[in-house]
Amino acid sequence: MRTTVSILLLLACMAPASVWAQQTMVSVVIQGGDTMPTYTLAPVLVEAQMTRKVRRNAERIDRLTRYVQKVYPYALITAKLLDEYDHDLAAIHRESDKELYLKLAEAELRAEFDQDIKSMTVTQGRILVKLIDRQTGHTSYDLVKQLRGSFQAWMWQGVAKVFGNDLKGEYDPEGDDKLVESIVRRIENGELATTPREARTEKAVARLVKRKARLYRKYGVETPVVTSN
Repeated sequence: MRTTVSILLLLACMAPASVWAQQTMVSVVIQGGDTMPTYTLAPVLVEAQMTRKVRRNAERIDRLTRYVQKVYPYALITAKLLDEYDHDLAAIHRESDKELYLKLAEAELRAEFDQDIKSMTVTQGRILVKLIDRQTGHTSYDLVKQLRGSFQAWMWQGVAKVFGNDLKGEYDPEGDDKLVESIVRRIENGELATTPREARTEKAVARLVKRKARLYRKYGVETPVVTSN
């Protein structure tokens, strides 16, 4: 034991001065045979307690964040589907074929979103409308006008107003939607998580097959036979 202590003392004496300069003495407390270091934290000044107004505002932001996290994936899906529609329509020249394609696109959108949108609150629906505008560069009213015709779009606009949504409302990241934009940017930067939702879910595809079959019969088009590779 004495030999070990002597060796340790010798090594300590041989250590360069720079090593000793880097050492910091830390006080410890021994409890129940355990040795724990203790630290003294710098004082923190508490200027005021959270008021009800501040607490309500914090709760509002938390709620808005949850809503954006929920509906943002749907806006991404809409943008993806619209890109496909634009690409396909560019290659269609006959007006009757364009009309059928737009009807099929409408059927796909309805099959994709019908059930999910019915479960959303009015506020969530309003946020989704704004985010669709953000992701696609078009208001939802323009999208409906393209897919359903101006009269039906006007009708949808009237129904939406009854429930508190304005389908003509444009996304304003510098104004009314500034807080929503900051939440979306946090999602895009990976700071907030969302639940990914792929387009054409199994249930949506099943609904779409039935609607497409009805449209094919209406337009006198033979139902395509889809084979899996």
